[in-house]
Amino acid sequence: MSDTPITLAAIQSTRASLGGRVHHTPILTSTTAARVVRATCGVQVADGRLYLKAEHLQKTGSFKARAALARISSLTDDEKARGAITISAGNAGAAYAWAAREAGVPMTVVMPEGAVAAKVAACREYGAEVVLHGTHVGESLEHLERLRDERGLVLVHPYDQPEVLLGNGSCGLEIVEELPDVDVVVIAVGGGGLIGGVTVALCESRPGIRVYGVEPDGSDALRQALAADEPVRVTPHSVADGLNAPSAGHLALEIAKRYLAGLAVIDDAAILAGMRFAVERTKQVLEPAGAAALAAVLTGAIPLRDGDRVAVLLSGGNVATDRLGELLAAAAPLAPGD
Repeated sequence: MSDTPITLAAIQSTRASLGGRVHHTPILTSTTAARVVRATCGVQVADGRLYLKAEHLQKTGSFKARAALARISSLTDDEKARGAITISAGNAGAAYAWAAREAGVPMTVVMPEGAVAAKVAACREYGAEVVLHGTHVGESLEHLERLRDERGLVLVHPYDQPEVLLGNGSCGLEIVEELPDVDVVVIAVGGGGLIGGVTVALCESRPGIRVYGVEPDGSDALRQALAADEPVRVTPHSVADGLNAPSAGHLALEIAKRYLAGLAVIDDAAILAGMRFAVERTKQVLEPAGAAALAAVLTGAIPLRDGDRVAVLLSGGNVATDRLGELLAAAAPLAPGD
Protein backbone atom coordinates (compact mmCIF):
# COMPACT_ATOMS: atom_id res chain seq x y z
CA MET A 1 0.00 0.00 0.00
CA SER A 2 1.33 3.43 -0.89
CA ASP A 3 -0.75 5.46 1.57
CA THR A 4 0.06 3.67 4.85
CA PRO A 5 3.12 1.87 6.24
CA ILE A 6 1.01 -1.26 6.78
CA THR A 7 2.23 -3.71 4.15
CA LEU A 8 2.30 -7.48 3.90
CA ALA A 9 6.09 -7.51 4.06
CA ALA A 10 6.07 -5.35 7.20
CA ILE A 11 3.49 -7.62 8.85
CA GLN A 12 5.58 -10.69 8.02
CA SER A 13 8.68 -9.03 9.48
CA THR A 14 6.82 -8.04 12.65
CA ARG A 15 5.47 -11.53 13.07
CA ALA A 16 8.99 -12.94 12.86
CA SER A 17 10.14 -10.45 15.52
CA LEU A 18 7.39 -11.58 17.90
CA GLY A 19 8.73 -15.11 17.74
CA GLY A 20 7.14 -17.43 20.28
CA ARG A 21 6.27 -14.65 22.73
CA VAL A 22 2.60 -14.74 21.71
CA HIS A 23 0.40 -17.76 21.07
CA HIS A 24 -0.42 -19.13 17.64
CA THR A 25 -4.09 -19.46 18.56
CA PRO A 26 -6.20 -22.36 17.31
CA ILE A 27 -9.00 -22.27 14.77
CA LEU A 28 -12.07 -23.98 16.22
CA THR A 29 -15.09 -25.16 14.23
CA SER A 30 -18.83 -25.22 14.84
CA THR A 31 -21.39 -27.17 12.83
CA THR A 32 -24.17 -25.84 15.06
CA ALA A 33 -23.23 -22.27 14.09
CA ALA A 34 -23.51 -23.27 10.43
CA ARG A 35 -27.03 -24.58 11.08
CA VAL A 36 -27.98 -21.26 12.67
CA VAL A 37 -26.68 -19.42 9.60
CA ARG A 38 -28.75 -21.67 7.36
CA ALA A 39 -31.85 -21.05 9.49
CA THR A 40 -31.43 -17.27 9.70
CA CYS A 41 -30.31 -16.41 6.17
CA GLY A 42 -30.81 -19.54 4.09
CA VAL A 43 -27.11 -19.96 3.29
CA GLN A 44 -25.17 -23.23 3.37
CA VAL A 45 -21.57 -22.44 4.27
CA ALA A 46 -18.65 -24.56 3.05
CA ASP A 47 -17.91 -27.74 4.97
CA GLY A 48 -21.11 -27.30 6.99
CA ARG A 49 -19.25 -25.40 9.69
CA LEU A 50 -18.01 -21.99 10.75
CA TYR A 51 -14.34 -21.52 11.52
CA LEU A 52 -13.58 -19.59 14.71
CA LYS A 53 -10.15 -17.98 15.24
CA ALA A 54 -9.72 -18.19 19.00
CA GLU A 55 -7.91 -14.98 19.92
CA HIS A 56 -9.70 -15.02 23.26
CA LEU A 57 -7.15 -17.72 24.12
CA GLN A 58 -4.26 -15.34 23.37
CA LYS A 59 -1.95 -14.12 26.15
CA THR A 60 -3.76 -11.60 28.39
CA GLY A 61 -7.08 -12.89 27.02
CA SER A 62 -7.29 -10.94 23.76
CA PHE A 63 -5.61 -10.20 20.42
CA LYS A 64 -4.16 -7.04 21.99
CA ALA A 65 -1.06 -8.91 23.17
CA ARG A 66 0.22 -9.04 19.58
CA ALA A 67 -0.04 -5.28 19.13
CA ALA A 68 1.27 -4.36 22.56
CA LEU A 69 4.36 -6.52 22.24
CA ALA A 70 5.13 -5.12 18.80
CA ARG A 71 4.73 -1.51 19.97
CA ILE A 72 6.69 -1.87 23.22
CA SER A 73 9.49 -3.65 21.34
CA SER A 74 9.77 -0.67 18.98
CA LEU A 75 10.62 1.82 21.76
CA THR A 76 14.13 3.21 22.00
CA ASP A 77 16.16 2.78 25.17
CA ASP A 78 15.45 6.41 26.09
CA GLU A 79 11.71 5.94 25.57
CA LYS A 80 11.71 2.78 27.66
CA ALA A 81 13.43 4.63 30.50
CA ARG A 82 10.88 7.47 30.35
CA GLY A 83 7.93 5.10 30.58
CA ALA A 84 4.82 4.63 28.46
CA ILE A 85 1.16 5.58 28.71
CA THR A 86 -1.97 4.29 27.01
CA ILE A 87 -5.74 4.56 27.20
CA SER A 88 -7.99 1.54 27.46
CA ALA A 89 -11.34 0.13 28.45
CA GLY A 90 -9.34 -2.88 29.63
CA ASN A 91 -7.85 -5.25 27.08
CA ALA A 92 -5.28 -2.91 25.57
CA GLY A 93 -4.27 -1.77 29.04
CA ALA A 94 -3.70 -5.31 30.25
CA ALA A 95 -1.77 -6.24 27.12
CA TYR A 96 0.45 -3.18 27.36
CA ALA A 97 0.99 -3.75 31.07
CA TRP A 98 2.07 -7.33 30.32
CA ALA A 99 4.37 -6.36 27.44
CA ALA A 100 5.86 -3.46 29.39
CA ARG A 101 6.55 -5.65 32.41
CA GLU A 102 8.38 -8.14 30.19
CA ALA A 103 10.54 -5.30 28.81
CA GLY A 104 11.07 -3.52 32.14
CA VAL A 105 9.17 -0.42 31.01
CA PRO A 106 7.12 1.65 33.52
CA MET A 107 3.51 1.64 32.29
CA THR A 108 0.57 3.95 33.00
CA VAL A 109 -2.94 3.02 31.86
CA VAL A 110 -5.73 5.62 31.82
CA MET A 111 -9.19 4.07 32.03
CA PRO A 112 -12.75 5.40 32.37
CA GLU A 113 -14.10 5.46 35.91
CA GLY A 114 -16.74 2.90 34.93
CA ALA A 115 -14.26 0.39 33.52
CA VAL A 116 -14.94 -3.25 34.36
CA ALA A 117 -13.35 -3.92 37.74
CA ALA A 118 -11.75 -7.18 36.63
CA LYS A 119 -10.03 -5.40 33.74
CA VAL A 120 -8.73 -2.69 36.05
CA ALA A 121 -7.41 -5.38 38.37
CA ALA A 122 -5.70 -7.19 35.49
CA CYS A 123 -3.80 -4.05 34.49
CA ARG A 124 -2.61 -3.58 38.04
CA GLU A 125 -1.66 -7.23 38.44
CA TYR A 126 0.58 -6.94 35.39
CA GLY A 127 2.33 -4.05 37.11
CA ALA A 128 0.81 -0.93 35.55
CA GLU A 129 -0.24 2.23 37.33
CA VAL A 130 -3.96 2.65 36.61
CA VAL A 131 -5.47 6.13 36.52
CA LEU A 132 -9.27 6.19 36.50
CA HIS A 133 -10.67 9.34 34.95
CA GLY A 134 -13.79 10.35 33.03
CA THR A 135 -17.16 8.83 32.34
CA HIS A 136 -16.13 7.58 28.89
CA VAL A 137 -12.96 7.03 26.89
CA GLY A 138 -13.17 10.47 25.26
CA GLU A 139 -12.76 12.18 28.64
CA SER A 140 -10.08 9.67 29.57
CA LEU A 141 -8.17 10.57 26.41
CA GLU A 142 -8.01 14.24 27.37
CA HIS A 143 -6.58 13.28 30.77
CA LEU A 144 -4.04 10.99 29.12
CA GLU A 145 -2.75 13.88 27.03
CA ARG A 146 -2.24 15.98 30.16
CA LEU A 147 -0.40 13.20 32.00
CA ARG A 148 1.77 12.43 28.97
CA ASP A 149 2.92 16.03 28.76
CA GLU A 150 3.35 16.52 32.51
CA ARG A 151 5.37 13.33 33.01
CA GLY A 152 7.19 13.14 29.68
CA LEU A 153 5.71 9.70 28.93
CA VAL A 154 5.63 7.99 25.54
CA LEU A 155 2.22 7.30 24.03
CA VAL A 156 1.65 3.69 23.05
CA HIS A 157 -1.67 3.88 21.27
CA PRO A 158 -4.30 1.15 21.64
CA TYR A 159 -5.10 1.08 17.92
CA ASP A 160 -3.64 3.86 15.73
CA GLN A 161 0.12 3.43 15.45
CA PRO A 162 1.82 1.38 12.72
CA GLU A 163 3.38 -1.18 15.06
CA VAL A 164 -0.05 -1.90 16.54
CA LEU A 165 -1.58 -2.81 13.19
CA LEU A 166 1.52 -4.74 12.15
CA GLY A 167 1.41 -6.82 15.32
CA ASN A 168 -2.28 -7.53 14.89
CA GLY A 169 -1.68 -8.46 11.27
CA SER A 170 0.17 -11.56 12.46
CA CYS A 171 -3.25 -13.00 13.34
CA GLY A 172 -4.33 -12.59 9.72
CA LEU A 173 -1.29 -14.49 8.50
CA GLU A 174 -2.21 -17.40 10.75
CA ILE A 175 -5.76 -17.46 9.39
CA VAL A 176 -4.77 -17.52 5.73
CA GLU A 177 -2.06 -20.12 6.33
CA GLU A 178 -4.47 -22.51 8.04
CA LEU A 179 -7.44 -21.69 5.80
CA PRO A 180 -5.89 -20.82 2.43
CA ASP A 181 -9.25 -21.12 0.70
CA VAL A 182 -11.21 -18.94 3.14
CA ASP A 183 -13.74 -16.69 1.40
CA VAL A 184 -15.06 -14.47 4.21
CA VAL A 185 -13.48 -13.23 7.43
CA VAL A 186 -15.56 -11.30 9.97
CA ILE A 187 -13.92 -9.03 12.57
CA ALA A 188 -15.26 -6.78 15.32
CA VAL A 189 -14.25 -3.11 15.19
CA GLY A 190 -13.45 -0.69 17.99
CA GLY A 191 -10.81 1.78 16.88
CA GLY A 192 -9.80 -0.43 13.97
CA GLY A 193 -6.34 -1.64 14.97
CA LEU A 194 -7.35 -5.27 14.65
CA ILE A 195 -9.33 -5.13 11.44
CA GLY A 196 -6.75 -2.83 9.84
CA GLY A 197 -3.78 -5.14 10.32
CA VAL A 198 -5.64 -8.38 9.72
CA THR A 199 -7.31 -7.08 6.55
CA VAL A 200 -4.01 -6.16 4.91
CA ALA A 201 -2.53 -9.54 5.84
CA LEU A 202 -5.51 -11.37 4.37
CA CYS A 203 -6.21 -9.35 1.25
CA GLU A 204 -2.57 -8.97 0.25
CA SER A 205 -1.93 -12.68 0.84
CA ARG A 206 -5.03 -13.82 -1.02
CA PRO A 207 -6.85 -11.25 -3.16
CA GLY A 208 -10.54 -12.03 -3.31
CA ILE A 209 -11.09 -12.60 0.40
CA ARG A 210 -14.06 -10.57 1.62
CA VAL A 211 -13.47 -8.96 5.01
CA TYR A 212 -16.43 -7.57 6.94
CA GLY A 213 -16.30 -5.40 10.02
CA VAL A 214 -18.84 -5.42 12.85
CA GLU A 215 -19.69 -2.50 15.15
CA PRO A 216 -22.27 -2.00 17.91
CA ASP A 217 -24.95 0.51 16.94
CA GLY A 218 -24.01 2.64 19.93
CA SER A 219 -20.31 2.58 19.11
CA ASP A 220 -19.96 3.04 15.36
CA ALA A 221 -16.80 5.10 15.03
CA LEU A 222 -15.66 3.47 11.78
CA ARG A 223 -19.07 3.80 10.12
CA GLN A 224 -19.09 7.50 10.93
CA ALA A 225 -15.50 7.92 9.78
CA LEU A 226 -16.26 6.27 6.44
CA ALA A 227 -19.28 8.56 5.98
CA ALA A 228 -17.23 11.68 6.80
CA ASP A 229 -14.04 10.47 5.09
CA GLU A 230 -12.12 11.25 8.26
CA PRO A 231 -12.12 10.08 11.89
CA VAL A 232 -15.04 11.47 13.88
CA ARG A 233 -15.12 11.83 17.67
CA VAL A 234 -18.01 9.81 19.10
CA THR A 235 -19.41 9.14 22.57
CA PRO A 236 -19.61 5.36 22.49
CA HIS A 237 -21.99 3.31 24.60
CA SER A 238 -22.33 -0.43 24.22
CA VAL A 239 -22.32 -3.52 26.38
CA ALA A 240 -19.25 -4.43 24.30
CA ASP A 241 -16.93 -2.14 26.27
CA GLY A 242 -13.91 -3.40 24.33
CA LEU A 243 -15.35 -1.79 21.18
CA ASN A 244 -16.09 1.59 22.75
CA ALA A 245 -13.40 3.64 20.98
CA PRO A 246 -13.71 7.45 20.93
CA SER A 247 -12.89 7.51 17.20
CA ALA A 248 -11.65 5.27 14.43
CA GLY A 249 -7.94 5.31 13.71
CA HIS A 250 -6.55 7.12 10.67
CA LEU A 251 -4.65 4.03 9.57
CA ALA A 252 -7.66 1.74 9.87
CA LEU A 253 -9.85 4.19 7.97
CA GLU A 254 -7.50 4.26 4.97
CA ILE A 255 -7.29 0.46 4.95
CA ALA A 256 -11.07 0.09 5.27
CA LYS A 257 -11.64 2.42 2.31
CA ARG A 258 -9.36 0.30 0.17
CA TYR A 259 -10.13 -3.24 1.24
CA LEU A 260 -13.24 -3.65 3.39
CA ALA A 261 -16.10 -5.56 1.75
CA GLY A 262 -18.67 -4.15 4.16
CA LEU A 263 -19.46 -3.02 7.67
CA ALA A 264 -22.34 -4.45 9.71
CA VAL A 265 -23.83 -2.59 12.67
CA ILE A 266 -25.70 -4.67 15.25
CA ASP A 267 -27.38 -3.93 18.56
CA ASP A 268 -26.39 -5.04 22.04
CA ALA A 269 -29.15 -7.67 22.14
CA ALA A 270 -27.59 -9.44 19.15
CA ILE A 271 -24.12 -9.23 20.72
CA LEU A 272 -25.35 -10.81 23.93
CA ALA A 273 -27.13 -13.54 21.95
CA GLY A 274 -23.83 -14.33 20.24
CA MET A 275 -22.09 -14.45 23.59
CA ARG A 276 -24.69 -16.86 24.95
CA PHE A 277 -24.39 -19.06 21.84
CA ALA A 278 -20.61 -19.23 22.31
CA VAL A 279 -20.97 -20.42 25.89
CA GLU A 280 -23.81 -22.88 25.30
CA ARG A 281 -22.86 -24.31 21.91
CA THR A 282 -19.10 -23.95 21.53
CA LYS A 283 -18.18 -23.98 25.24
CA GLN A 284 -16.11 -20.82 24.79
CA VAL A 285 -16.42 -17.92 27.24
CA LEU A 286 -16.23 -14.62 25.36
CA GLU A 287 -16.66 -11.05 26.49
CA PRO A 288 -19.29 -9.09 24.55
CA ALA A 289 -16.70 -7.48 22.27
CA GLY A 290 -15.23 -10.90 21.57
CA ALA A 291 -18.64 -12.25 20.55
CA ALA A 292 -19.70 -9.37 18.28
CA ALA A 293 -18.35 -10.80 15.02
CA LEU A 294 -19.90 -14.20 15.71
CA ALA A 295 -23.20 -12.53 16.60
CA ALA A 296 -23.26 -10.65 13.30
CA VAL A 297 -22.84 -13.86 11.32
CA LEU A 298 -25.41 -15.79 13.33
CA THR A 299 -28.06 -13.07 13.10
CA GLY A 300 -27.71 -12.62 9.35
CA ALA A 301 -26.01 -9.23 9.37
CA ILE A 302 -23.19 -10.42 7.08
CA PRO A 303 -24.04 -11.05 3.38
CA LEU A 304 -22.93 -14.63 2.84
CA ARG A 305 -23.24 -16.82 -0.25
CA ASP A 306 -23.83 -20.54 -0.58
CA GLY A 307 -20.49 -22.31 -0.43
CA ASP A 308 -18.62 -19.52 1.37
CA ARG A 309 -15.91 -20.71 3.70
CA VAL A 310 -16.35 -18.38 6.66
CA ALA A 311 -13.94 -17.52 9.47
CA VAL A 312 -14.96 -15.44 12.47
CA LEU A 313 -12.42 -13.80 14.76
CA LEU A 314 -13.23 -14.25 18.46
CA SER A 315 -11.26 -11.27 19.72
CA GLY A 316 -11.40 -11.47 23.52
CA GLY A 317 -12.55 -13.40 26.56
CA ASN A 318 -12.01 -11.00 29.44
CA VAL A 319 -15.43 -11.02 31.05
CA ALA A 320 -15.73 -10.67 34.81
CA THR A 321 -17.04 -13.83 36.45
CA ASP A 322 -19.39 -11.81 38.66
CA ARG A 323 -20.88 -10.21 35.53
CA LEU A 324 -21.09 -13.29 33.35
CA GLY A 325 -24.36 -14.59 34.76
CA GLU A 326 -26.01 -11.18 34.42
CA LEU A 327 -24.98 -10.85 30.78
CA LEU A 328 -26.07 -14.36 29.88
CA ALA A 329 -29.41 -13.93 31.64
CA ALA A 330 -30.10 -10.89 29.47
CA ALA A 331 -29.32 -12.77 26.25
CA ALA A 332 -31.84 -14.45 23.98
CA PRO A 333 -31.05 -17.96 22.71
CA LEU A 334 -30.26 -18.56 19.05
CA ALA A 335 -32.05 -21.64 17.72
CA PRO A 336 -29.75 -23.95 15.74
CA GLY A 337 -32.40 -24.95 13.23
CA ASP A 338 -32.69 -28.41 11.69
